[in-house]
This record gives sequence, structure tokens and C-alpha cells, in this order.
Amino acid sequence: GLPFKIEPVILDDASDPPTGVNAALKLVNDPDVVGAIGHWNSPVALATTPVFNRSGVPFIIWGAISPRVTEQNLPFVTRVTPTLVAENTPLAETLGKKMNVKTLVMVSDTSDYGKQNTVSFTQLYEKAGGKIVASDAAPVGTTDFRAMLTKLKAANAQGLYFGGVITEAGIVRKQMKELGMNYPMYGISGIYDPKFIEIAGDSAEGSIAGVREAQKNPKADAMVAAYEAQKFAEPHSHYTMFAYDAANILVNVMRQHGIADKGKLAKAIRAIKYDGVLGETTFDSNGQTQVNVDISLYVVKGGKWVKM
Repeated sequence: GLPFKIEPVILDDASDPPTGVNAALKLVNDPDVVGAIGHWNSPVALATTPVFNRSGVPFIIWGAISPRVTEQNLPFVTRVTPTLVAENTPLAETLGKKMNVKTLVMVSDTSDYGKQNTVSFTQLYEKAGGKIVASDAAPVGTTDFRAMLTKLKAANAQGLYFGGVITEAGIVRKQMKELGMNYPMYGISGIYDPKFIEIAGDSAEGSIAGVREAQKNPKADAMVAAYEAQKFAEPHSHYTMFAYDAANILVNVMRQHGIADKGKLAKAIRAIKYDGVLGETTFDSNGQTQVNVDISLYVVKGGKWVKM
């Protein structure tokens, strides 16, 4: 029933900032592109959001969770996901107060995402009665953490918090076991993926992740049923609902306001009250979602992520 035809243009940012910027430039230089959604990776989002904002193309983020993404208050950028603070808070409190894990070592990557996780989790964990007894960081793409882990092992902690994402997390977890670091790895949604288990193998067992989840409602159930009916190669994940609502918010404002004035669309996105699979989504003055999102803990058990 739309007065125009929507043609999706799908580009891969490869979780790499330069690749993401090149993809963003390709989009914003196409006069037929009305708006965009994207990015699982926070460093990529931080690299591309100025491109979309400078070019006046509305951009809705569905995955990247670094607080800095929306703290910049770029008028053409909004985000439907909560920040990493929302994920680190329950994880820190559960470890420090409920599971009585009082000492951790920490490994993070050196990206903005890793740095933000380091600061956020350290503060929250100490507030919950825990202590980071040793920490280190390495660039994204590092494949040998053994020297770093050997030093951290000497701290005799009860576990390791990893403030990075899937590939490096899997490598660290595997090398922890090789070095006899027989205690759990903890992290947030950056490690929550079947690929982490594939990389770490049997070493992944016992790893725990704090993950944001959309509220369950009839619209969400209908979306899941429709997705599964399509027999896609990839299973839906906790990100699917965020991406789905991001796309639908963009289409919704296009339906209401047309496609000629992108600035008007960006303002309409910021002002929206959208009832979707996440519940009612609204945005604050920085374009950050105000939707209420539940957080759950998952543990690797029997080679799968299982809700605790």
C-alpha cells in the first residue's frame, strides 16, 4: 500500500571500520537512497555515523552498543538497542552479589568497544563488591594471547571477563584452557554467538554472557514464525527483532512523510512512538532508545548457549 517501491541495497561492513565507511559512502552518494539501517560492530558505527549525518541520510542502528554512538547526538542517527552499560550491569551484579565471584582478570580489545567495556564493567563490578585484580588489552585480530594470559594467570582470580567480540573471545577461551586457567570466561553480547563455541571448542563450556533480549509479545511471536517459515540459512537471533523494528520504523516515517525531505524523516524518527516487536520504541534527545529491554544470562552447556 505504499505510494513508492522499496528496493533494499545490502552491503557488508565486514565488522571493519574502513570497509564500513566505504559502504556508507557508496550509499550516501546514491541519490535514490532514502535511509539506512545497520551495524553490529561499534567501531564500525562510530566510523560511519559521521558519514551518514554529514550527508543528511537518516541512519538507524540495530546492533552496535557503545555509549559513544549516541552520546555524540548526531541529528540523523538513532539507535534501537540499549548501550553496553545495560548489559554489563546485571552481569556485574550477578557475579559480585549472587555468584560470589569476587576477583576477576580482564582482557579487552583496544577498539572503542573494548575500552568502553573495560571502563563500564570495572566500575559496575567494583560497585557490586568485586575487584579486577589484573587486566590487559590487545588489538582486534590478535591470535596469540598466551603471553598475556600467562601473566594474568598469576593473579589467581576466579574468572576472566572478556571485553571484546566473538573471534578473539573464542581464541582466548581456548588458550585459557591450554594454560590451565580452569575458570569461566564472562562477557556480554559480543561473545554470545555459536561461532564463539565453534572457535573455542570444548573450552567454551561454562562461559557466561549477559545478553539483552526483546520483550516477548504477539508481534514478536508473529515475526519469529514468519522468519522461520522463510527457511533462511541463518537462524534468527536476539538481534533480529532490533533490526526488524529499525527497518519498520524507517518505512513507517517514509509512509507518513514521503521520501523527498530526508531531514524531515530524521526528525520524525526521533519523535516517533512505534509499537513493534520490541514493544513501544521512543528515543531520547540524543536518539538513544528508551524501550524497556530485558537482560538474561546465558551459559555454554553441552556445546550450546543455554539460558541460566
